[in-house]
Amino acid sequence: MWSLVLALFSYLFKDKRPSWFERTFVALKPDGLQRALAGEVLSRFEHRGLQLVGSKLIRPSAAHLKQHYWDLRDKPFYNNLVTFMSSGPIIAMVWQGTDAVGIGRAIIGATDPADALPGTIRGDLCITVGRNVVHGSDSVENAKREIDLWFKPAELVVWERCCHDWVFESPSS
Repeated sequence: MWSLVLALFSYLFKDKRPSWFERTFVALKPDGLQRALAGEVLSRFEHRGLQLVGSKLIRPSAAHLKQHYWDLRDKPFYNNLVTFMSSGPIIAMVWQGTDAVGIGRAIIGATDPADALPGTIRGDLCITVGRNVVHGSDSVENAKREIDLWFKPAELVVWERCCHDWVFESPSS
């Protein structure tokens, strides 16, 4: 019965975002939550013009994180990363907008805070690589994979901000 209700809901509220929008996955890591940086991080994405369409506070299991960081499994820091990321809750988020992945990476900054520019999250708020506050998708393909790993389709909200036309310009036909 519930699957019928969800299928009907999904049909009625199809994804109506503009076709040129991208989505990206961002996670505020345990150190970001412990340091009370959630508002700061979210506001940087909002002020830049990206739109939040999914968010949840979750304490991920090591198994879930191993799946997320599968491409890093051969790196020497892999086990420490999984242990750290499962040490406390994170905020998993999906942001959308024009070039969401590229803009998200620009907001976040270089992985190593020593290389991150001032004005980026990591350039302003971090000191070491192992405590760099936030994860962001590094490609459109990885964003899709990460979003599918962390969110069910029904957990992503399709909505339009009242300032949409003041932030985004439709591509020319």
